[in-house]
Amino acid sequence: MREIVLDTETTGFDPETGDRIVEIGAVELMGHMATGKTYHQYINPERAMPQSAFEIHGLGDKFLADKPKFAEIGRAFLDFIGDSKLIIHNAAFDIKFLNAELKWMNLPQIPWEQALDTLAIARKRFPGSPASLDALCRRFNIDNTSRTLHGALLDSEILAEVYLELIGGRQPDFGLSTQTQTSGGQTEAQWTPKPRPTPLPSRITDKEAAAHAEFVSKLGDDALWSKL
Repeated sequence: MREIVLDTETTGFDPETGDRIVEIGAVELMGHMATGKTYHQYINPERAMPQSAFEIHGLGDKFLADKPKFAEIGRAFLDFIGDSKLIIHNAAFDIKFLNAELKWMNLPQIPWEQALDTLAIARKRFPGSPASLDALCRRFNIDNTSRTLHGALLDSEILAEVYLELIGGRQPDFGLSTQTQTSGGQTEAQWTPKPRPTPLPSRITDKEAAAHAEFVSKLGDDALWSKL
């Protein structure tokens, strides 16, 4: 199962008022494990960077001036994500911007159902608790000390770890554990299989049972088989 953990940085909050994407970062997962394959692109937004946005991600006009425009990388981006599930923190924000950029290029839109919102998962799992990426890192003891500014690729790598914790741990146990941890740190029992009311019949024949008994009798009283 292929999943893409994705993040963007932008010039503001609304593409309909002229804001644009300035960075895309993405990390590929296969079977909930990072493959090492990533997508990372800085983008020239073709407009000035507001100071408020610069203070968040540190990407200024001079740095972005020689970077490709979205129209130059849009198709390659779509080819990278394909139809894989997109893991995004506050997915509505990123999908809104990506679809605006794709629409301006006359490229296919990303279906809303293709995205999985980790912010919604965190709020459902820990109601009333902070659900920002930094807050979830603190909850799961994930090191984010290098996150002094927002950065799309770094945030995607951190979100990949957070996502695996949100869905049950960094090493999935296929749902076979008999206990689960609640938000208060306590455990609660889950379903476990019960013994059969009627044991299955033995598949050993009478002849085989007799031969085994004869063999054990020759081992002496100290033999392990004699004590079972």
